[in-house]
Amino acid sequence: MLAVGLSGGIGSGKSTVAAELARLGAVVVDADALAREVVAPGTAGLAAVVEAFGPGVLRPDGGLDRPALGRLVFADDAARRRLEGITHPLVAAEAARRQAAAGPGAVVVHDVPLLVENGLAQRYDLVVVVGAPVEVRLARLRGRGMTEEDARARIRAQADDAARRAVADVWLDNSGTRAELVEQVRRLWAERLLPAAGERAGARRAGG
Repeated sequence: MLAVGLSGGIGSGKSTVAAELARLGAVVVDADALAREVVAPGTAGLAAVVEAFGPGVLRPDGGLDRPALGRLVFADDAARRRLEGITHPLVAAEAARRQAAAGPGAVVVHDVPLLVENGLAQRYDLVVVVGAPVEVRLARLRGRGMTEEDARARIRAQADDAARRAVADVWLDNSGTRAELVEQVRRLWAERLLPAAGERAGARRAGG
């Protein structure tokens, strides 16, 4: 099994890479999706969040009111750390469970937006980062309806390219077209990911 960490800043094209890797046969574990699942109605995670922050973070239907929770934690570092102390271990445990279930020979891609910011690179056999110039990313975000001010603020809040390059084993340049990015992903899959996963599975069978 090969554990791959996939990351990239907002507007970089990380979702395109994750989708193509899944199409090629990778098991993709989406950290953002897991973060929603572990606080779904009826979960121990949601109960812990309500205990920590009060019933005001619930919608009338019993689901998590994310905007209300966001107002509590994003301007308060202590509250944000308290929330992360609840959710991060749950997300990590579920990601580990899904990786273990993938079996030998699998390529498991962990789609983690804040991989660099949270210092998670060492968890993976290989780190793949998707990058694009800031102006290209801004144009994409404006195309999604985001204002220039909001887009720039979100980019500033994340790690910069220097920090991402420092942990990247593979850098995918998404300054061009979607087709060019997809071709890079296909080469990465055929030339590096599949061979590495096969070598690891072979070593495991041989007791190495």
